[in-house]
Amino acid sequence: MKLLNLSSLSIVLILLTLSGCGAKPKPKEEAVIDPTLPKVSLTKNATKSGMKSIALEWKQIKDKRVEGIYIYRESIDENLSSEDSYFDTINTRFATHYLDNNVKPEHRYNYFFVTYSKDAQGERSEVYQTATKPILNSVTWVYAASSMPRSTKIIWRPHTNEIVKAYEIQRRALDEEKWKVVARVQGRLSAEYIDEGLKDNHTYLYNVRAITYNGITSKQSEIVKSITKKLPLTITNLVASKDVAKKIKISWDKTQNKDFSYYKLYRADKPDGSYEFIAKLIDNSFEDEVQEDGVRYFYMVTQVDKDGLESLHQPYSTQGLSLSKPLAPAVVDAKLEDNKIVLKWRKNDLRANSYTVIKEYKTGVFESTIDEIKDIKGESFVDEDILPGTTYYYKVLTVDKNSITSEPSIEVVIEIPETKEEQK
Repeated sequence: MKLLNLSSLSIVLILLTLSGCGAKPKPKEEAVIDPTLPKVSLTKNATKSGMKSIALEWKQIKDKRVEGIYIYRESIDENLSSEDSYFDTINTRFATHYLDNNVKPEHRYNYFFVTYSKDAQGERSEVYQTATKPILNSVTWVYAASSMPRSTKIIWRPHTNEIVKAYEIQRRALDEEKWKVVARVQGRLSAEYIDEGLKDNHTYLYNVRAITYNGITSKQSEIVKSITKKLPLTITNLVASKDVAKKIKISWDKTQNKDFSYYKLYRADKPDGSYEFIAKLIDNSFEDEVQEDGVRYFYMVTQVDKDGLESLHQPYSTQGLSLSKPLAPAVVDAKLEDNKIVLKWRKNDLRANSYTVIKEYKTGVFESTIDEIKDIKGESFVDEDILPGTTYYYKVLTVDKNSITSEPSIEVVIEIPETKEEQK
């Protein structure tokens, strides 16, 4: 009789199990031994094994006294005690096949059988030794690409065994002890997987295992290594101006990165503030048009490569400052003299290029006039355009070569009497 294949045998045994009645009997501790009961004898092609199953076939038992068969099993490689090696019961003499699915790959097992009748047990059969097959080898070739941005590509040669239905991709970092399953790729002919979301400039180890249709996982493949792409280098020598009118000029060392794409400029109003992205640049300089005097900002610059990887920020930001206002002059004298008002002041800032005098006086009960006298080169001003009985208010401002104007000086007040007699 030919030994059935494992799938056919499984179906046969399911049908036999369904046809059985009640719980399976077990060997009795003090059983009566009847040497006339037949022994189980395996057929010529007695055993067939897989990685996780063993099929047994024996010759048909025709003795009508036999009600079933006790199956005994010993695991040779696990050194288990054989004192109680009873394993299972076939509760019919008509069965000629048994499928053991409770075995381990690449292990040896001994089987023997005892028939039983209503009142007795037969003698032990011959001991039959068989072994499960080794675990399936994995794919024969695996490769992991390096220098990819935050990812790696694993490729392999598809398994030649058609029982393979999928592949399990395992990964671990050098500082990790355990393998982590990162993906299951379906299809025997599949040949690649891209692992994403990895750390920059980090080393990872990979192996591939084949998965069969009956759920068996192959041995580990060759272990391959991948190193993800480094971040671009941090920008160096970042400087920002402090003496340019209405703007801040920023510059830094030009990158030597051959994979360079562009720079990103960030700005904040305080060193530990929230940095806002303000410009995407190709050149290694930028003019921040702030349009105010004495404005202070803090800057950081990064570079981005063609894969979109951005360098780290500088450890410290760089402070920039637009040119501040010059200092106001100090008014040293203000008086009415010969029907003229004479103002004198002292220079307080070396940047002074000229001066502006602000003159204010009332022209009605609720109205006043403000005049600006600009581009005064000296440090005094004589106002002859005055009227009796009027009060005049004066302030002086410094103006530099960039036309940046200082804050006003202190205000001086001159009252003009109604008559010349009052002026004396």
